[in-house]
Amino acid sequence: MAEALYPAIEPYRTEHLDVGDGHRLYLEQSGNPEGLPVLVLHGGPGGASTPRLRRFFDPARYRIVCFDQRGCGKSLPVGERHANDTRAQLADIERLRGHLGVARWLLFGGSWGATLALLYAGSCRDRCLGLLLRGSFLAERADLDWFFHGAAGMVPDAWAAFEARVPRGDGESVMAACLRVLGDDDAPEAAAVAAAWFAWESTLARPWQRPPVAAASSSSGALASYRLQAAYLTRQCDLHDGEVLEAAAAAGDLPAALVHGRLDLVCRPMASWSLWRTMPQARLRLVDQAGHDSFPSGMAKALTEAADRFAADGHFAGLGSEWFRR
Repeated sequence: MAEALYPAIEPYRTEHLDVGDGHRLYLEQSGNPEGLPVLVLHGGPGGASTPRLRRFFDPARYRIVCFDQRGCGKSLPVGERHANDTRAQLADIERLRGHLGVARWLLFGGSWGATLALLYAGSCRDRCLGLLLRGSFLAERADLDWFFHGAAGMVPDAWAAFEARVPRGDGESVMAACLRVLGDDDAPEAAAVAAAWFAWESTLARPWQRPPVAAASSSSGALASYRLQAAYLTRQCDLHDGEVLEAAAAAGDLPAALVHGRLDLVCRPMASWSLWRTMPQARLRLVDQAGHDSFPSGMAKALTEAADRFAADGHFAGLGSEWFRR
């Protein structure tokens, strides 16, 4: 674990919030109850918040709000796909804000969490203080094609192992087969496909690590997570190409810090470069020797540096020469 992170802390309050449609979101608050509010948006779709995400923020200066999105982590029901789409997730963020009595907050998101943060900022700009984003995902068709096929040329051995574990029909792509099997509640191959997907994703996140991290557990929770992710990706996350960049443009001159690993094969660095060119107040840091993971020292240092700068100044303009600026 990176030394740049703040020490581990425990939440001072946890609860489940009923947001309708049968969903109850797990919500926790840490740090200073009177501090600068920051909303932490985890990745996925289908991921979950973790205690380490609290540690990018100075607990003396920040009111750290973490939650598990619909169907994710400790939210209930686990893996529920009914009434679970991007628009509902964005409405949940507004419900959380009202429930907590927050006027405006900093949004912190990684990967899919960055997608949600940008979409929310584009539609609720006056409720945002700024954006701190890591490994941004634009949810375009090209991004999905890259993840399931294009990245094969970078790690051909891992791709061969992934491809071999996914049962396909005649002429069916690996992506289509994964989404089909995981979308079928009765498919006997679902657990094996989820494990193969996890191993592939782990390799892309840390392409220098051999052998890949152990395959995902076949537990109902792990399988539910990948079923949920498959449901979103089947619908291209309920978005059209260019929609996330349109939201970034609508966010106007909000302060933004974008951090991306140069070796990120899950979400390519060009995504953050495109956002940086779209947002006039954005600062961009491309971290050497880093992939999609938030916690290696270079990534953690950049994220905590940006969070500290925002707490001190209310913007990111004072970040150092390692950051690209417009």
